Amino acid sequence: MSYIDFCHHFNLEIPLIQAPMAGVSTPELAAEICNNGAIGSLGLGASSPDAASRAIETLKKVTRRPFNINFFSHKPVKPDEQIDDAWLQKLSPLFHEFNAEPPRTLREIYSSFYMNDELFELVMKEKPAIVSFHFGLPETEKILAMKQAGIYLIATATNLDEAWAIEKAGLDAIVAQGYEAGGHRGTFDENLADSCLSLKQLLKIILKNLSIPVIAAGGLMDGQDIAECIKAGASAVQLGTAFIACPQSQADSGYKQTLASQSAYHTVMTRAFSGRPARALYNSFVDFTWHQPDKDVPSYPYAYDAAKQIASLAKEKQDFGFGAYWAGQGAPFSRPMDAKKLLACLKKEFLDAMQSS
Repeated sequence: MSYIDFCHHFNLEIPLIQAPMAGVSTPELAAEICNNGAIGSLGLGASSPDAASRAIETLKKVTRRPFNINFFSHKPVKPDEQIDDAWLQKLSPLFHEFNAEPPRTLREIYSSFYMNDELFELVMKEKPAIVSFHFGLPETEKILAMKQAGIYLIATATNLDEAWAIEKAGLDAIVAQGYEAGGHRGTFDENLADSCLSLKQLLKIILKNLSIPVIAAGGLMDGQDIAECIKAGASAVQLGTAFIACPQSQADSGYKQTLASQSAYHTVMTRAFSGRPARALYNSFVDFTWHQPDKDVPSYPYAYDAAKQIASLAKEKQDFGFGAYWAGQGAPFSRPMDAKKLLACLKKEFLDAMQSS
C-alpha cells in the first residue's frame, strides 16, 4: 500500500501515527493529532479494563476521527521468587536512600491482552478504527473476531520472523520498530538474541519479503525523517519521542526537563526498569543498575514494580533521576510545543522534503 492509499484509507493529511506510549499518551494528545490530519493513539498497556474504557470514552467525546488503541500482548510468565528476592536485595540501597524498605515481593502490575477476556470484550464493544499490539499477538480467534468487526489490526515487529508471524496471522499492517526507537522493544520473545536492526535495514528487509503495509518507527523526529521512510517504501510512520514534550502529554516535569537536558544525547537499552529491553534516557537508576547481568533482572512486569516504587519515592523528594524516561535516539531533536503546532511543522517539513526529491 502506498502512503497515498494509506492516507486515503483513513482520510489523513499526513501518513503519521502518534505512538501509543503508555503512561505518556492521553486522550487530549490523541485528539489533537486526530483532529489535525493524523492518527492519534492511546497506550493502554498499563491500564485496567475500567481505566481503558474511560480513556476511550473521553477520546470519543473530543474526536470523530479514526484513532488507534494499543495493548501489550505478551504471554504472561510466572515470577521467579529467587530472582525477585535477589533483585530487591540489590536495589535495597536505593530504597534506603529514600528512607524506605524494599517490598517483600514483586507484583504483576500490568496485565496482557493475551488471554484477557475483559480487554477483548472492551475492544469488541468500542470497535475503534485501529487496534495495535506490542510484544506479540493475541489468540487467533480474537484476531478473527476483531477483523470481522472491521477493526484495522497492527502489530510491532523487530525482525523478519516476527513480521512473517504478523502477516501469517492476518493482521493488516506491521510497525517496523528499529533499534533506535524509544520505549520497549516489541520483541515477541525477549530471551532470544536481538538482531538490533536499525530502522533503515529492518524496513528494507521487511519490504523485500512481505507485501502488507509497513509503518516505520524508530528515531523519527521531523518531516525529513518521515519523507525518507516514505521514499524507502513505508506506507506510514510512527513517532513517539517527538510528542513527549507536548503540553498534552502525560510526561511529568522531571521527564520533560530530562528530555530537554544533555541527557537526551545519551539513551540506552536496558532491562533494569521493567524486565524487558527498553530504550531510556540515562539517569541515576540506569547508572546504578548498568552492570547487572540481564539474567539477574526479574521478568516483565515484575521488575517494573520495584523500579516504579523507587521512582515514586525519589519524586517525593524532588529527585527526578530514577524515572523510566523512555526516549528514542532522536531525543536531542525534541521540540517542546503544542501538539497541533508540532504536527503542522511536521506536515510542512514532510511536503517540502517530498517535493524536493
